[in-house]
Amino acid sequence: MKLAPRLAVLLAAVVVTACAPQTSDNSSSDKDDQSGTLRVWLFQEVGNKPKEKVVDSVVAAFEKAHKDTKVDVEYIPVETRAQRVKAAFNDPKSAPDLMEFGNTDTAGYVKDGGLLDVTKEFGAWSESKDTDPTAKQSVTVDGKIYGTPFYVGVRALYYRTDVFKALGLDVPKNMAELAATARTIRAARPDLYGLVVGGAYMYGAMPFVWANGGELATGKSGSYASAIDSAAAQKGIKAYTSLFTDDNCPAAKCASMGGNDTITAFAAGKAGMAIGGDFSHTAVEAGKVKGEYAVVPLPGVKSGSIAPAFAGGNNIGVLKSTSHRTLAVDLMEQLASKKTQASLFDAMGFLPTFADVRQQAAAKEPYVKPFAQTLAAGTKFVPASPAWSQIDSSLVLPTMFQEIISGKKDVAAASKDAAKKMDQAFGSAG
Repeated sequence: MKLAPRLAVLLAAVVVTACAPQTSDNSSSDKDDQSGTLRVWLFQEVGNKPKEKVVDSVVAAFEKAHKDTKVDVEYIPVETRAQRVKAAFNDPKSAPDLMEFGNTDTAGYVKDGGLLDVTKEFGAWSESKDTDPTAKQSVTVDGKIYGTPFYVGVRALYYRTDVFKALGLDVPKNMAELAATARTIRAARPDLYGLVVGGAYMYGAMPFVWANGGELATGKSGSYASAIDSAAAQKGIKAYTSLFTDDNCPAAKCASMGGNDTITAFAAGKAGMAIGGDFSHTAVEAGKVKGEYAVVPLPGVKSGSIAPAFAGGNNIGVLKSTSHRTLAVDLMEQLASKKTQASLFDAMGFLPTFADVRQQAAAKEPYVKPFAQTLAAGTKFVPASPAWSQIDSSLVLPTMFQEIISGKKDVAAASKDAAKKMDQAFGSAG
């Protein structure tokens, strides 16, 4: 499976390229201790044990190879990462030596001065030459490299094959059919959500906006203006928020749900359909629906089309404040190595960022196909601005969706307020 051509378009948006790489001797600490304890923050996943097993293996090998060195790994909730990272940047003593972060956070973290420039080390790393160029761009800002790619991911439509068979349902071919099918399931099986959705699940909501021709923002190279209140975007917002009703996913239960909540519900057998990532596969396989579900690309507005998905993924970087620069970079490379990424694909379903490893993974596991189709159909990314971290951590878009779902504001008012907040963030980012 070759994902690079499409990903090149989107992940290029993350990067502000210009300057040639310079020396990466930019640590804010004057120490480079060769022993001691390395602190690592990684994200906690739904069904985190398989990830922990892979990481534990890497850590054990690392500690064996580095005498008098210990590694302390902490798994932090994705939802609270903004507060934790901000505190770490402000207080180096409480900061980890390296951490996992979303590829949408790169530009903001670099602007905040929290990430170490590892251009020199990345270039000298023997495996880096096989990194997908587009994945490499997700850790690149102004021509300098601030970490290494960890995995890539997109979302598609999970559905219960047993429920569809029992009710005589066809897989929906467009968004109108998706909504109708969801309500049919709920009517026949009141114990199930039709399509489980979440008011705090922005990346599950955005395909509805993008499929209807809407955008998050317009502009480029750091100069953006929000477009979330455009007529097309409002149409998509309405399509998504209309699913928070008693005949599908009651607002009282679903308004506060995030992405992990929706997958947990589906895996537990509480929903007929869910929007989940390739990275959700392991959790679903471990749930009650094992053997009774399938995955297809999320349908778009027109029959046969695929809704644009968010092209996500995570990176691993070293913090600028580390006093263990050499050890931290070495551990970063081990955690993101080909061997580790192959093991994480087997354990968690994370798509590797090395093209050769990803091709091997896709050949081994057929379930990757709908996600590859989604990537090939064209995906979307967030604005390439440091402001995005502020917009994301301030929950601007989840708040907008929840205000509409609760009836506090209509689509026009809520989207206009969200656009205003986004524009303020874009303006403050310079």
